[in-house]
Amino acid sequence: MDKKTLIGLLIVGVILFGYSFYTSKQAAKYEAERFRADSIDRAEHPERYVETLPASADSEARRAEIEAQRQADEQAKQDALIATLGESLVAASQAEAQTYLLENEVMKIWISSRGGEVTNVELKDYTRGDLKHKGDPLMLFKEGSAKFDMELFIKRSFNTAQINTTDYVFTDARITEQPLADDGGVSRSLSLRLPVDPATGSAIEYVYTLYPDNYMVDFDVNFINMKEYTSNLTFFTFDWDVTSLQNEKGFKNENMYTTVAYRYPDTRKIHQLGASDGEKEEKITTQLNWVSFKQQFFSSIFIADNAFNEAEFGYKTANPNSGEIKEFSATFTVPYDPDQDNYAFRFYFGPNQYSILRSYDLKLEKVIPLGGSLISWINTGLTINVFNWLSKFISSYGIIILILTIMVKIIILPLTYKSYMSSAKMRVLQPEIAEINARYPNQEDALKKQQATMALYKRCGVNPMGGCLPMLIQLPVLIAMFRFFPSSIELRGQSFLWADDLSSYDSVLNLPFNIPFYGDHVSLFTLLMAVSLFVYSKMTYKQTQAAGPQMAGMKFMTLYLMPILMLCWFNSYASGLTYYYLLSQLFTILIMCIIRYSVNEEKLLAKLQDNAAKADRNAASKTKSKWQMRYEEALRQQQEMQRQRQQAYGGSQKAHTAKPQSTKSQPSKKRKK
Repeated sequence: MDKKTLIGLLIVGVILFGYSFYTSKQAAKYEAERFRADSIDRAEHPERYVETLPASADSEARRAEIEAQRQADEQAKQDALIATLGESLVAASQAEAQTYLLENEVMKIWISSRGGEVTNVELKDYTRGDLKHKGDPLMLFKEGSAKFDMELFIKRSFNTAQINTTDYVFTDARITEQPLADDGGVSRSLSLRLPVDPATGSAIEYVYTLYPDNYMVDFDVNFINMKEYTSNLTFFTFDWDVTSLQNEKGFKNENMYTTVAYRYPDTRKIHQLGASDGEKEEKITTQLNWVSFKQQFFSSIFIADNAFNEAEFGYKTANPNSGEIKEFSATFTVPYDPDQDNYAFRFYFGPNQYSILRSYDLKLEKVIPLGGSLISWINTGLTINVFNWLSKFISSYGIIILILTIMVKIIILPLTYKSYMSSAKMRVLQPEIAEINARYPNQEDALKKQQATMALYKRCGVNPMGGCLPMLIQLPVLIAMFRFFPSSIELRGQSFLWADDLSSYDSVLNLPFNIPFYGDHVSLFTLLMAVSLFVYSKMTYKQTQAAGPQMAGMKFMTLYLMPILMLCWFNSYASGLTYYYLLSQLFTILIMCIIRYSVNEEKLLAKLQDNAAKADRNAASKTKSKWQMRYEEALRQQQEMQRQRQQAYGGSQKAHTAKPQSTKSQPSKKRKK
């Protein structure tokens, strides 16, 4: 055996020995780790191993050892929690939760002892209107989605512990009744206590109070003998999360009105996060009076009798086919005063009905989108009062809308008449306007043509804006109705003719596909409204032609495009709104026909010509005023400047045209040479 072979065998031996040593050490480490894992698992789950051990004295001793170890670990954890929180809070974290019911004539409220939170609310007078759950009881929250957590820090010995009320079960629940004065019925209160230290009677108490026929719930937070534990506390917070259910037929329309609204103290207006798809959030670092999780017809509002220091809130839009609308979340910060034991709050769980919300004098009615200052005044001063008054005598809201339409048309009839007469005057003057257009056919004579037209109108006593101004005055009424009907809870669930719900779209045909910008159904009221708009536009087209050729050029838009746009836009809107617009359009057509047949256009033209003759005689007998002379001089100078510019432009054009001709002639001469 040579030297190289011996060295090779030695190296192989070292490698084998090293590999054996390494693998044996790894195996030992693996066994130790597995034994440790098994020991932990046996301590935490001894029931998994008891049956597998052989029945012997050693196995019994092993089981006893495992159980003792488990109990020791549990006791160590318990002792650590007790040292941090105290025995009462530890016991409250392990207690069994119960649910309590508060009820009056209009709603039911379920309150869980875990966290002392409102888990759901049922409104007795309403049912769900979505297609999948139509007729089911109306619940404000998705089951299991409600969370209301108060977070604060308490001082215990040398530790500061964070308390989240949702981790604990409130005990000592009591439901009490209190007769109200003047035979006002009975109020019911539920008090729940979270014990902090029974020895001193320290506890956090929630008290919910519900009054007869009322959607407002008083919510009081009482700190009982808590100064020892809250001496360092400067604020506490509430976290409120809920998921709102789809309660109306159309997801898109309901989602459009579902958002977060809030109000600053002592202000008339409210602010909204903005209703849209997707997610939105906002943080307010100033004081707030209340925050509302607002849906189309119902709201859940958290109100501070004093104010919240700041708040952060937002929402996430749910899938259209999920049966939900939005996931709401909000965090409120409340300043803490050690000398103050009671903090008063309120919850409003109820309909967005103007009269009810306004009765609380907190500007809660502002969550109803009735428009700006002028528009909302029309709704609150006229529309809502008429609806409330007529509903006392008439049960059909379709008839009420008909009466409301007639009342509005009577009120604006003078404006309609004035608008028609202005258009009629311009129409009978159309031959004179045609003569002026023929006299000034060129574009550079546009100013002269305009001056001649205005002079004709002035001589005849015609105001060219007389037809537009009355229509502009009527515009706020149309906008007010546009705001009122989709947000009017009075129309919710009210049927009329083929519409089963005037607050939602009326579908006479469900399509098996979705048409972009239109939808997957046919709304008959919307279709009839678009047809009536086309007829009205057809009737008034000749009058718009009389206003000038530029208006006549809008034929496609007025006759065809606008009805099509209205058809697509309003197909998913409230049928009460499209029904009102249909009635309004039909009455307008009827009034125009009556006025047209009652007005003698020959006599009207004779009157206008008489006005022109009088104006000519007055102009001849009067000396021109200084202002009129200055005005005519300014017009003359403007015309002269325009003429000079045209001459200069014409000369430059001739020079520019002549130059290339001369350059082309030179080469031709050279070629001849």
